[in-house]
Amino acid sequence: MTPLLEVQNLTKSYPVGRKGLFGKRMMQVLRDVSLSVHPGEVLGLVGESGSGKSTIGRAVLRLIGADSGTIRFEGQDLSAISSTDLRRLRKDMQIIFQDPYASLDPRKTIRAVLTEALDTHKLHLGTARAERLIGLMEMVGLNPTFLDRRPHEFSGGQRQRIGIARALAVEPKFIVCDEAVSALDVSIQAQVLNLLADLRAKTGISLLFISHDLSVVRYISDRVMVLYLGKVMEVGPADQIHFDPEHPYTAALISAEPSLKHTSQRIRLTGEIPSPLTPPSGCVFRTRCPYALPACAETVPPLRDAGQGRMKACIRDDIL
Repeated sequence: MTPLLEVQNLTKSYPVGRKGLFGKRMMQVLRDVSLSVHPGEVLGLVGESGSGKSTIGRAVLRLIGADSGTIRFEGQDLSAISSTDLRRLRKDMQIIFQDPYASLDPRKTIRAVLTEALDTHKLHLGTARAERLIGLMEMVGLNPTFLDRRPHEFSGGQRQRIGIARALAVEPKFIVCDEAVSALDVSIQAQVLNLLADLRAKTGISLLFISHDLSVVRYISDRVMVLYLGKVMEVGPADQIHFDPEHPYTAALISAEPSLKHTSQRIRLTGEIPSPLTPPSGCVFRTRCPYALPACAETVPPLRDAGQGRMKACIRDDIL
């Protein structure tokens, strides 16, 4: 199946402070990241804070520019199309932001929030507009009578549902969910996750689901990609990643999850995450890896086939 979204060798750096009297130091937050999302698929993106997850989400939507690499959506190179074509394409590519309190304009009613996207793309005009707004509210489990209320009148979970309705308003093919449930209580998280799963089943939409919580990612994702310091450590089917990790970093993340049924020994990582300004040579995880060898400092391990549809960036096959 041809991927809906295909990203190859994506890199991104940000200027930080100054380097001498002239110029600025550059902090590389993404290092040759490649990924694909197929029609109807949910790809989970997981990693610690600062690993580059949100940067990937914004880069694939062209909300920020990348230093290098290619991003193709339905075969179109997003870096090569005009701003007019990109604006039209945004109807098919939407985002649900992390903070439901900051992502909605407090001065606008929910009707105005949902109408803005429809006006921009000239969708559901005339009498069809009212039916579309009512349908969106019902789709995300909210009473249509709430359309003329403002965001401050809603709870966090309700606001996130409004954010989901806004993303769905233009009938996209692909949505980036950037920590879409991390700001919510656990019970509300479950409601929003079930809502996203139901909408995916009904509409066939594709999701890039970003989270630092492996259990949440496993629940909703078909495949999972694990990031560390801007590098891809492992990719594979969600259940296999969770129950049989191939990379030491993935295994450490899973062993740190709170559980009443843990039987395996916890893998304790020593030291702090290195600074992106001065990453380690070779494998970026080697300074905290309990299985590191001298060879791990010599070359950057490529993301290689580990069998059963899995990939890993580790030179060792004799561990885990």
